[in-house]
Amino acid sequence: MSLPGELVLCVIPARGGSKGLPGKNLMRLDGETLVARAVRHARESGVCDKIVVTTDSADIADEARRAGAEVPFLRDESLAGDLATTEATLQDALSRSEAAFGCSFGICVFIAPTDIFRVPQWIAECVSSLRGDASLESAFVGLSTHKNYWEQSEDGSWVRLRDWMKVYSSRQVRRRIVREDTGLASASRASLWRSGRRIGDRVKVIAHDDDFTSIDIHKREDLELAQAALGIRKA
Repeated sequence: MSLPGELVLCVIPARGGSKGLPGKNLMRLDGETLVARAVRHARESGVCDKIVVTTDSADIADEARRAGAEVPFLRDESLAGDLATTEATLQDALSRSEAAFGCSFGICVFIAPTDIFRVPQWIAECVSSLRGDASLESAFVGLSTHKNYWEQSEDGSWVRLRDWMKVYSSRQVRRRIVREDTGLASASRASLWRSGRRIGDRVKVIAHDDDFTSIDIHKREDLELAQAALGIRKA
């Protein structure tokens, strides 16, 4: 699929523990587990040379293999807790995958099982963006929104995120910002992951307007909402 030095590794983190929704990565939507859905999206993108699920759970590992992913190692306990960062998990997965497969990857893809309204072509577009522009460090998708955002200052007062948000106009014509959605689809240079970073500073953003992508499954009601949304999409 790829030339040496351009190999693409897709990493799907899926730990076994979850306080909000225990066992969520093995829960099903339309008869398909969340981890299997993510693996299928990676496969359907057609750009991943290796698809690795990093998990601390033997049950998730078995499900990931049935779905077509590889699980060459189980994640260490130190990276399986609530406070473990995605960046440390990806860094570890890249290092251990290269050791397991005896190769060096050039591009790394990250997707999350809890983000379900993904278009596999987004993964392909992220990878092709990096292949087509050597100056880019990362490419990812994001929701384009016309909404205003505020942040709280150190003195407790609230201020608009950008001055131009003071001007209210029709949503059809007003300026927009983009919410970073790396869990839906993102790709970065492997060197970035090796340094412990997920996303670089020189990026391409692939904007979309699918509000359903705001559904990120961490609680029971998120799962129920996702199932209802899938029903709407089918209708």
